[in-house]
Amino acid sequence: MPRSPLDPAVAARLKRNPDGLVPAIAQQYDTGEVLMLGWMDDEALHRTLTTGRCTYWSRSRREYWVKGDTSGHVQYVKSVALDCDGDTLLVKVDQVGAACHTGDRTCFDAGELPLGGSGNGREGAPA
Repeated sequence: MPRSPLDPAVAARLKRNPDGLVPAIAQQYDTGEVLMLGWMDDEALHRTLTTGRCTYWSRSRREYWVKGDTSGHVQYVKSVALDCDGDTLLVKVDQVGAACHTGDRTCFDAGELPLGGSGNGREGAPA
């Protein structure tokens, strides 16, 4: 693996998948709304930390993309945290416009999946 552009202490904590990527959850900083999931490698995370704009690695296009450069729907970075296992990033952002490529506010606006048999969401919940 090439030398990481990240601080060595940060790079050492990251647990990357076989493609060298870490999932990055984007969350609206003031409301807690979960906006989207993207992927970052060391370079994308470095750019995110140093520019104040979210940079992701596009697995389909195999290139870096800065959220909002083509759509105008920018993510301004407020904070970045690494989870306890070092395998997921939480990026708190100020989202301008839609986060989803479909034009929806979040990538999770398509609807909830049904839970359990009766649909009351209580299956398996403690009594």
